[in-house]
Amino acid sequence: MRKLWLAGGCFWGVEAYFRQLRGVIATRVGYGQGSTDDPTYREVCSGATGHAEICEVSYDERVLPLQKVLEHYFRIIDPTTLNRQGPDQGTQYRTGIYYEEEADRAVIENFLQAMQAGHANPIVVEVEALRRFFPAEEYHQEYLEKTPGGYCHINLALARPEERK
Repeated sequence: MRKLWLAGGCFWGVEAYFRQLRGVIATRVGYGQGSTDDPTYREVCSGATGHAEICEVSYDERVLPLQKVLEHYFRIIDPTTLNRQGPDQGTQYRTGIYYEEEADRAVIENFLQAMQAGHANPIVVEVEALRRFFPAEEYHQEYLEKTPGGYCHINLALARPEERK
């Protein structure tokens, strides 16, 4: 099992998208990379903590290799927009890929470099080793499963049927 943490705007949609995929074992939403311990949603939304809303994705790399995880991620983000995805704006809605395995960094950077060729504007996805991750409040976990019709800026149908669980 491997883990990667993805920031792509509101974490509800990122989690709901990845939960559909074959090879994803578990997901958990939370706050990452900021300057304070155990922040609340309200504190993160203030912009004062420096955290991003992120989704921890635990996956079986034999079924879903890192390259495929990244391809899926790029289906649901605008990698050239800084601190905004869909209608959500603020530093907590930035895009980012956070890893724990140093070997993943080269794969991620090579992927981003290849993707840049298809974009006129620079890709602004943050790539860093995970420094901090604090799970979000329980009501945020699997929010879109608990709240059918809840807000989501991501087209969840972009997870192709042959790649779903």
